Amino acid sequence: MDVEHALKLREGKRLVFTNGVFDILHAGHVAALMHARSLGDLLIVGVNTDASVRRLGKGPSRPIHTLEDRIAVLEALRPVDAAVPFDEDTPEKLIEVLRPEVHVKGGDYREEDLPEARLVRSYGGEVVIVPLLAGRSTTNALRELELE
Repeated sequence: MDVEHALKLREGKRLVFTNGVFDILHAGHVAALMHARSLGDLLIVGVNTDASVRRLGKGPSRPIHTLEDRIAVLEALRPVDAAVPFDEDTPEKLIEVLRPEVHVKGGDYREEDLPEARLVRSYGGEVVIVPLLAGRSTTNALRELELE
């Protein structure tokens, strides 16, 4: 989905935004997405492009799944209204366009460490850090797979 379509979905709704790689979906992702969706009327997920995932240093074989596949899986989930790719290292440009009322990140982040938090706060938006499910991460899953 593109940004213009996402903006059309938004009309008159409280927009919640989150972002990430979402390479190998796990229960922690689902819990965070469900929590995020509960904070508004519409959940739009920013998804790092394959190139931006590589720049983030997630590992030489990442992403495992293509951007198109990661978006298809996210958009099939009940809490997600739309998934929009972004190629930058942070979602600030996408947030500037969407201007969500709520920006959600997982508990492995602190608001003061998010470059986009200042932008969200500048227009009156809220930054919410949601708790993580212990032991659930793509990195942990990949480590387990390598042991087998």
